[in-house]
Amino acid sequence: SDVERLSAIAERYPFQVVMAGKAHPRDGSGKEMIRKIHEMIRQLSNKVPIAFIPNYNMNVAKPLVAGADVWLNTPLPPLEASGTSGMKAAVNGVPSFSVLDGWWVEGCIDGVTGWSIGGEGSGDDADSLYERLRSEVLPLYYNDRARWIGMMKQAISKLASYFNSQRMMRRYATEAYIR
Repeated sequence: SDVERLSAIAERYPFQVVMAGKAHPRDGSGKEMIRKIHEMIRQLSNKVPIAFIPNYNMNVAKPLVAGADVWLNTPLPPLEASGTSGMKAAVNGVPSFSVLDGWWVEGCIDGVTGWSIGGEGSGDDADSLYERLRSEVLPLYYNDRARWIGMMKQAISKLASYFNSQRMMRRYATEAYIR
């Protein structure tokens, strides 16, 4: 939402964004969001390389999850579902940078397994995203490779062994389906 601020961050620490998604054919607000994303891509075209991959599915997810340096997730609380995409990223050693919702409320060890955006119900998510990207995430990536690799290892050791599909299905079965 803040093109100037994002551009200034990218000027100091160049980065690229790869997004994927799709809207249900009857999801007017989802289609509008994708239209706005394409508009932002055009506005930032000379400052931040951004790619939007349409028709997100499991085949698209596989190379994205394995090839990401940071898994950004910005659901609108409390609407995060199970969070399996972030869990798959953790298995691949990808630190998450996410709003505290869904599994990330439990999984986030700030500065160890990734970073939180805002606070639970804080309402300052956009400002938090920009500030942490500028002052923590990108400086760490560029300036302390050993610690970055350590975070990748922590994502695997602390998250992948605990947050997985088996646990998710067990909890769905015991807490949602069999009551």
